[in-house]
Amino acid sequence: MRHPKLRTLLKPRRPRMPRLPRTRTGQRRAVQGIMLLCVLALLPATWMYVVTGDRLRTTADAPRTEVAVVFGAGLWDGEPSPYLAHRLDAAAKLYRAGRIEVVLVTGDNSREDYDEPDAMRAYLTKRGVPDGRIVSDYAGFDTWDSCVRAKKIFGVDRAVLISQGFHIRRAVALCQAAGVSSYGIGVDAKHDVTWYYGGAREVFAAGKAALDAVFQPDPRFLGPKESGVARALDAGR
Repeated sequence: MRHPKLRTLLKPRRPRMPRLPRTRTGQRRAVQGIMLLCVLALLPATWMYVVTGDRLRTTADAPRTEVAVVFGAGLWDGEPSPYLAHRLDAAAKLYRAGRIEVVLVTGDNSREDYDEPDAMRAYLTKRGVPDGRIVSDYAGFDTWDSCVRAKKIFGVDRAVLISQGFHIRRAVALCQAAGVSSYGIGVDAKHDVTWYYGGAREVFAAGKAALDAVFQPDPRFLGPKESGVARALDAGR
């Protein structure tokens, strides 16, 4: 038989719940603190909406622009994921309509067995975009890196950006901060688990985007300038 004191020691203790302030002044300050935290959390998202307020378009009313930038969105067995396929379909549609001349595909190629840009290129060529009108950025590891590299490496000053609706405002805001005058096309997407995850993720990603816009860090990989976009444009003339 266990000793009574031992039973007391072995008895699980209930976690202590935080106590609310007992005075009205303390309670008011607690509420004010919570409200302040909520405001600070929403400031980056508010900034994105303000910056991109008049910068969103559809494939039907997108301005004629030399370059479209398509952001990577993952591969499934080496092929573009459904979300990425929708982005590429929009780019192909813009090209066939004569609204863009060159497509800059930017994505992750950090491993030998994972190559977003080449998969994106193959998908576009099958849908009527000539190979010579596609330029690959193999170091687009995130949205900020893609925007900075579009400007500093590929010399893009103005572009139409293509992504899903939940991501396009962040893409436009960051490319604007990187010096690329941008319009965004948010393509339609099925409201599945991935869509809801993407929307929730943007709330947190907005904070990083605001910090990137303010401090403007160098991309993970910058490298030398490339003339791929200029050559593709010259070939079309």
